[in-house]
Amino acid sequence: MTDILMPALSPTMEEGTLTKWHIKAGDTVSAGQVIAEIETDKATMEVEAVDEGEVLEILVAEGSENVKVNTPIARLAGEDGAAAPAPKTDAPKADEAPAAEAAEGKTGDPEKAPAQAPSPKVELRDPEIPADAKLVKTTIRDALRDAMAEEMRRDDKVFLIGEEVAQYQGA
Repeated sequence: MTDILMPALSPTMEEGTLTKWHIKAGDTVSAGQVIAEIETDKATMEVEAVDEGEVLEILVAEGSENVKVNTPIARLAGEDGAAAPAPKTDAPKADEAPAAEAAEGKTGDPEKAPAQAPSPKVELRDPEIPADAKLVKTTIRDALRDAMAEEMRRDDKVFLIGEEVAQYQGA
């Protein structure tokens, strides 16, 4: 099972509005297919599927506002077509609110706050990356800067474009 997450359409985007779904539960999607339209304070953009599979469920309704980036918005069946058990993502009911706050460590008493369980370790492998390759964490801004600098060193005609984009720090 794969969650489709609310994408960050810009480096500064924190939330957006899911204005329209182009898919429904039961549909089969392929990579590159337009699945939804997301609106920010600056633009409305189409979102394409990254993975292939059958849509199990739509988690965020069409027209939902203030959807945080990286929030699951839909769920696809796994590679074998089977659905794994889904984590509970619904908002707590009124009588569950104190329990939910305690689970999130909002009790106000640090001694009573539960310890957070560690996230399961996920191993991602790309066949084109050698197993002994060293990966370095970087920001989008730094990656853009480095890529533009490399391109400008390689091709003197790219300088003006790179200079203008760099003034906006890659945004």
